[in-house]
Amino acid sequence: MKKSYKIDVDCANCANKMEEAAKKTEGVKNAVVNFMALKMEVEFDEGADAAAVMKTVLKNCKKVEEDCEIFL
Repeated sequence: MKKSYKIDVDCANCANKMEEAAKKTEGVKNAVVNFMALKMEVEFDEGADAAAVMKTVLKNCKKVEEDCEIFL
């Protein structure tokens, strides 16, 4: 399953850090951040609870870029 989320991030480098943090999160099969569109597209592992996984993704993204936001 794929879902798209609106994000708030200040620079392309920060967006790249968010993408890498999301990809390393358990339950995420793949993640792509588009800085220009301010969107994150996340593909979840089979059977993963998207809402729970995204809370963890946000927490992990805040570790690498504390002023980022993902609108869940």
